[in-house]
Amino acid sequence: MSELVNLQNGSDIRGIAIATEELEVTLSPEAVTQITSGIIHWLRKDKEDSYQSGKLCIGVGRDSRLSGEALATALMTEATRQGVDVIDFGMATTPAMFIATQYQDFACDAGIMITASHLPYYFNGIKIFSQKGGAEHEDIDFILDNTSPNSNGHQGKCRRADLITSYAADLVAKIRKGSGLITDQPLSGMKIIVDAGNGAGGFFATRVLDELGADTSGSQFLEPDGHFPNHIPNPDNKEAMASIQQAVLKHQADLGIIFDTDVDRAAVVTKSGEILNRNNLIAILSHITLAEHPGTSIVTNSPTSDHLKDFIEQLGGKQIRYISGYRNVINRAIAANEAGIDCQLAIETSGHAAFKENYFLDDGTYVAAKLLMLLPTLAQQNQTLDDLIADLKQPVETQEVRFKLETKDFKGLGQQVIQDLATYDVTGWTINPENEEGIRITLSEPFGQGWFLLRLSLHEPLLVLQIENDQTGHMPTVLKEIQTFLDAYPLVNQSQLNQLL
Repeated sequence: MSELVNLQNGSDIRGIAIATEELEVTLSPEAVTQITSGIIHWLRKDKEDSYQSGKLCIGVGRDSRLSGEALATALMTEATRQGVDVIDFGMATTPAMFIATQYQDFACDAGIMITASHLPYYFNGIKIFSQKGGAEHEDIDFILDNTSPNSNGHQGKCRRADLITSYAADLVAKIRKGSGLITDQPLSGMKIIVDAGNGAGGFFATRVLDELGADTSGSQFLEPDGHFPNHIPNPDNKEAMASIQQAVLKHQADLGIIFDTDVDRAAVVTKSGEILNRNNLIAILSHITLAEHPGTSIVTNSPTSDHLKDFIEQLGGKQIRYISGYRNVINRAIAANEAGIDCQLAIETSGHAAFKENYFLDDGTYVAAKLLMLLPTLAQQNQTLDDLIADLKQPVETQEVRFKLETKDFKGLGQQVIQDLATYDVTGWTINPENEEGIRITLSEPFGQGWFLLRLSLHEPLLVLQIENDQTGHMPTVLKEIQTFLDAYPLVNQSQLNQLL
């Protein structure tokens, strides 16, 4: 079996693109050359006539990673050699690469993004879109298993094109329309800070917010730099969120927006310094969605708070908790709609958010756009984004613990632990049946009032424990009981838990 299969990361491809002292390169230009063959084989399943006639066209973009240009060049060189036309979009974003398959000016049969999201600089990867949407897990299986070269007797052509200008103009038009104001600058008089984390999202300040009249002075890390010298470009990272929070308060901004490297995720900080990510971001986007679509369902991943469920239901909506993974959450929303259940939003706590009205595409800039559409109206009503989630109760204590599974069959071990936990009899622990990933336990006295979730990591040999409690002082009691249970599994590394006790 080819070593390429080890590059699969759910519905993406990821590997080490720059060697370190501990890690060897696994995603090299040579590997990308092979993967390009697989992508073409995959596209041929629906586009055989286009391929054979030499009319198959793919768009290629990349984020700011140091290895991005070399990997993109390898992909484009091999694609043209195998008779496929290529549009080189240069620096781009993941959602823009899907939109390149929809815009008539480009009409790409596929959009290929070279990115590894928020991972360290030495990683890189490939995200793949057809005109139907993002590749699925089984599509990546097929691509990595079919890497023999293709031939149609043609030599493909490669041309450069500017995608981001068109994409930014589209966002500007949508925000202008969504604001409800008869002006080209609905954000005039507002100070909005962007933190691009030295990824690909800096354009949002200059080509979107500036065009809408916002004052973007104080924005930070807009210049692409694949070393990521300032902080991890990740809206789910505490240091990154603290950085944008400090900038908002320092510059007395009305809003701060932070993106991950390839801009398919975002989070925001309000004027008061309130961080809107994880449950808070889900709540505010649910509020917006339910105002536009009363009674709709919101699909989330499993590690969301009980308070979020109450918040959505109080607004007249319904939460559907599903397994983690942005493609899983999106696909669950699509399936709900196909079953006749209106579902307008799919969102993970990591910040991946996809609206039905936007192709169910997880797009950080579209999340920002939905919030920006609302700002002028809120300002007229002397309200802020904080006011929209004032009724969302916050837990008193939270804790996350990761347990490394020290065996090759880590999935088997993890599943056994979860299965055994379901029969572990403890007063104050009750299994919550509204859960489809791992096991969710509702906590009551003597463990306080809250819940915990134990689940297998999607891609790493880890069990992930997340706890929330509405009563203070009970976290050690919960952790000690979990430690007692896990003592029966010597291959479950409890070192992180032991440090907390």
